[in-house]
Amino acid sequence: MARIATVLAALLLATVIISFRPFQPAGAEGEGGDILNQIGFGSLGALALAGLFMFVDRRVLAALLSPWWLLLLAFVGLGVMNALSPADSMRAALFAVIGILTMAAVLTLPRDADSFSTVLALAGFAILGFSYYGILAMPEVAIHGGDGQEPQHAGLWRGSFAHKNIAAPVMACLSFAGFYLWRRGWRWSGGAMFLLAVIFMSQTGSKTTLGTVPLAIILAALPGAIGLRFLTPALLMTAIAGLALATVGIVFIDPLTALRDQIAPDLTYTGRTALWAFMGENLAERPLTGYGFESFWGTEIVLQADQPFDRDWDIRGIVHGHNSYMDLAISLGLPALGVALAAFIIAPMRDFLRVPFFRENILLSELFMMMLTFTLLNAFLESFFFRRADPVWLFFVFAALGMRLVARFRVHPRVIE
Repeated sequence: MARIATVLAALLLATVIISFRPFQPAGAEGEGGDILNQIGFGSLGALALAGLFMFVDRRVLAALLSPWWLLLLAFVGLGVMNALSPADSMRAALFAVIGILTMAAVLTLPRDADSFSTVLALAGFAILGFSYYGILAMPEVAIHGGDGQEPQHAGLWRGSFAHKNIAAPVMACLSFAGFYLWRRGWRWSGGAMFLLAVIFMSQTGSKTTLGTVPLAIILAALPGAIGLRFLTPALLMTAIAGLALATVGIVFIDPLTALRDQIAPDLTYTGRTALWAFMGENLAERPLTGYGFESFWGTEIVLQADQPFDRDWDIRGIVHGHNSYMDLAISLGLPALGVALAAFIIAPMRDFLRVPFFRENILLSELFMMMLTFTLLNAFLESFFFRRADPVWLFFVFAALGMRLVARFRVHPRVIE
């Protein structure tokens, strides 16, 4: 039964990250009425639920019920009711919930650290194999071309994913998994996964990701290695606050805007500041409720907005705001953003400090901290919070829920039955 649970967890992880529509420009989420996605993710959710109730201890299931997450999901429900098209919004929210359930199953089905490592190795090499296969056998779809709306990305790798900005973070998280396996003593599999992920990541052209990966490893692992583990949450909070000021801060805080204009007037994060300014103007009109779940971009509010000639991007063709925190606020309101900050940042940091000092718990908590550090920082430049079955969102959920579990239960190297 333990082996069945391990294989099931690996299957769930590989399937939800690769998706039911790999090598498609539309990505894993596809169109709202895509029958393959509806059947596929519906079946995946049913399989995850069956695994949770058949193989997982009830105490572990109860530990997953974070009050902050439950409150945030309630806000999502309100956002669905407040949406322009509640049916479409409900479908998108259901995809996000299925993703959360699937990641909960992946975390709880393995019964020990060896089983969990097996899940990471099987799923990780399957994801890498799929993407490398695409590069070798299907380069016309696995590598960005010069046509389309982004000719500047020609030659950059995206593998089985919709875009290089999804492929790069996925490879970053796989590099963390490889580093974790190597630290546990799985030298060959861990080292190979780390190298393959970093090589692929380097070909996506994402300099931000390449720079953030070593930062995440250093922030998560170095303080503990020198006996200052308690500093890790403080360092991450400092990094988040600093990046918040350096990104949206230069748009909404006048002294920072003036400083930017004086020192680096061309600093726009590839035009993102124009999007954030537009979102801020509209959020000021509905600060408490937002515009509804997935009911802002692509709607009449945006399509009929004025388009100044000097705006860096034409907002009428944008699908999200390239900032997860801003997009969550514009969808669900500022109170929901406050709850999200508590669920996504404060609670995991508190859990990290509560992790018992057993070797397996420490190693796992540092793996989850690497993923949290990377995704929380990446969220200032990309949007993925509750974005259906976005792989970056799924890895973030994986890390946040994993940190909650590893702080409450001892992880054994191997359970002998």
